[in-house]
Amino acid sequence: MDKNGVSPLGGLDETTALRTILEGTAGETGERFFAALVQNVAKALDTYGAWVTEYDKERRRLRSLAFWLGGEWVQDYEYDIAGTPCEPVVEQARLIHVPDKLLELYPCDPDLKPVGAVSYMGVPLLDVDKKVLGHLGVLHTQPMPEEPESLAVFKIFAARAAAELQRLRAESEVREREEKLVRLVDSAMDAIIELDRDLRVTRLNRAGEKVFRCSGNEVVGRDFGRFLAAMDREKLIRLIGDLDARPEGERYLWIPGGLKARCGEGGEFPAEATLSRFEMHRERYYTLILRDVNERLEAEQKIQALSMEAEYLREELKDLHHFDEIIGRSRPLLRVLRDVEQVAGTDTTVLIQGETGTGKEVIARTIHGSSRRRKKPLIKVNCAAIPATLMESEFFGHEQGAFSGATKKRDGRFTLAHGGTIFLDEIGELATDLQVKLLRVLQEGEFEPVGSSQTRRVDVRVIAATNRDLDRAVKEGEFREDLFYRLNVFPIRIPPLRERADDIPRLAAAFASRFAQKMGRPLEPLSEECFQRLKAYPWPGNVRELENVMERAVITSLGGRLNLDRALPEAPQTVTPQGTVLPGEGTGRVRTLRELQELERANLISALDKSGWRVSGANGAARMLGVNPSTLSSRIKALGIQRSR
Repeated sequence: MDKNGVSPLGGLDETTALRTILEGTAGETGERFFAALVQNVAKALDTYGAWVTEYDKERRRLRSLAFWLGGEWVQDYEYDIAGTPCEPVVEQARLIHVPDKLLELYPCDPDLKPVGAVSYMGVPLLDVDKKVLGHLGVLHTQPMPEEPESLAVFKIFAARAAAELQRLRAESEVREREEKLVRLVDSAMDAIIELDRDLRVTRLNRAGEKVFRCSGNEVVGRDFGRFLAAMDREKLIRLIGDLDARPEGERYLWIPGGLKARCGEGGEFPAEATLSRFEMHRERYYTLILRDVNERLEAEQKIQALSMEAEYLREELKDLHHFDEIIGRSRPLLRVLRDVEQVAGTDTTVLIQGETGTGKEVIARTIHGSSRRRKKPLIKVNCAAIPATLMESEFFGHEQGAFSGATKKRDGRFTLAHGGTIFLDEIGELATDLQVKLLRVLQEGEFEPVGSSQTRRVDVRVIAATNRDLDRAVKEGEFREDLFYRLNVFPIRIPPLRERADDIPRLAAAFASRFAQKMGRPLEPLSEECFQRLKAYPWPGNVRELENVMERAVITSLGGRLNLDRALPEAPQTVTPQGTVLPGEGTGRVRTLRELQELERANLISALDKSGWRVSGANGAARMLGVNPSTLSSRIKALGIQRSR
């Protein structure tokens, strides 16, 4: 009863109560509706409080959407249903009315005693499947006798609260689906463009903004034709006509040949494309999905470049001679090793000079292996082995179609060596026009691939090697002086094997041991006689020739003893300037190194006299002697041969 002794539900005018609640909640939705509902339910039923909650089944908790108690709002109220009068409402999905003695029935509910609760009425909020969504309840500090009219009003507004709660949940699900759809579209790597029937843009995802270099706000509502080449716009219109003629369920297609699209800045790019159609509110819309092929082509080119580098390194591994160290302790070699130690830690350009077969490449590998760039590749180019017409492409790469046979883009050796070292062997054989372009790379670190106008920059250390006298080549106009000085920053001269005769026994023993192990043959240590014979030979082919001799000696060995008779070349017959033929080793006489050098010197002078001191060419001394012109030039310098005036 209230203060006048009247029960809260007693004598309730149903029509008045309905009008009070309806007028109080009319025009309200969402949270405002629930607030208006509980406030007017408490007023109409004349109770101490009223509240509406939503139910979390997994946690068995009710969370208030609006809670009016004692003329005040209770904010953020949430409670476990166990031991409360709300528990049977939720568990049994039916109206529960406790007209009196509420505390005796639910003594474990901590929130009832502080407010002096005496009576309670609650009803579940159900969806169409009779699933409990929440709860509408009232509480009073006086008894609430059962009144059919009051219960009817209570149920009516419980149904209204359930409908509003269902609407809010459905609205939330729609928003969630829309948000997922937006995220799905915006997270796609391809540009997705939604067009209306007039080809105006109605939506553009983030990938599209990136591809076309403009924001969606700038594009929406504008004709998409401005983003296509003229012919491709007509192509798109024609394809849309074909699409419209297709039956429902088949309105999608792959655009053959793709489209050529334009970005907001005016640049064009090729794109693969698909087109589909859908309808919304009887309006036609089209979805165009574009993929910028340039990114894929760049990725393919990068993969190709890495594959080329891997293939190159595999070929390089095949060429390695398994040198664990540079063999030898002679003074000339130790001077070279000191030079290598001094220059290896820098990025200085190195010019290695020496006769054929002295091990210039081994020294280059040692410099690279001791440098800060050792984790990057050492790329080798033999300037004498590649035709002059292909050398520029080999150095700098080429674009597709740059010349006949250039069916695809290819990176050059300088690109492969980026961050590492490039070894230019036989640099003296480089054509004059390429010397200019190489000079630019050395000076500025940049170049253009063949057929391209785009400048590329590289960070490459250059190590060059030659068996020619470049100083003399500069004077004769065969080599650019400015390039020579760029290469000759730190010169290293590799001594020929005859100048480091003390290293011959060590080298010969190392080669013999390696080849014997490789062939699986037993081998006795080399005798002193073998060492003396090897030291007496002039070794025009230097270390490379010694290696070949020892391989032959192991192959022809008998009983574990090396056979130098077949392996060591015979000293050639030498023609003196007077025309006398001097026998070589075949006469049975062993000549000293000095005698052999004099014989060689006399033979070269005779050949030069007959050729008019021409080294190369059809009638040159090199052709007459059957040797490479560069090798002959090296021997002329080594023997100190000069033309008398």
